[in-house]
Amino acid sequence: MPFRTFRAFPFLPVAFAGILLAACTQPLPEAPKPTGKSNAAMVAEIQAAGERDKSVINVHPLVDPGITTLQDGARTDERNGQFDAAAAKLDMALKRSPNSPAVLQDRAELAIYMGHYDMAEQLAHQSWSLGSKQGPLCARNWQTIVEMRQRVNDTASAATASKSVEACREPGIQRF
Repeated sequence: MPFRTFRAFPFLPVAFAGILLAACTQPLPEAPKPTGKSNAAMVAEIQAAGERDKSVINVHPLVDPGITTLQDGARTDERNGQFDAAAAKLDMALKRSPNSPAVLQDRAELAIYMGHYDMAEQLAHQSWSLGSKQGPLCARNWQTIVEMRQRVNDTASAATASKSVEACREPGIQRF
């Protein structure tokens, strides 16, 4: 019986196919447009947040000298624009010390230089969760998140993260 319907209305299969195609071509919601800030400018803001933090608390855990050597080498490579070499050194450091908040944050900043923004935000969160929650490293963690949220114009999350940058600062006792 359905075959007779197609004979009586030969345009029906074509019309049905057209409807299916039209349903498939609905526009997707627009992805947020990234801000125009360069990767280097974002990293500079992150590092400045750590330098601006004038907390009375600044935790410096004991570090394996081999890890410090890898971090120093990675910083040199980063300054010379050799991001792949720097990443290899930091990845090696993370294999030796996977829960090092400082190495995780260094790797997050390098990920920004390399355009790996999701990775940068994830590493900053991980660094913060393992870190002291106060001081310059904390400020760098949250400023990384601020920069990543601003990059995609997520102003609400950026504002929340910005408040967290300020919460990293532990003011000293006022002495009169």
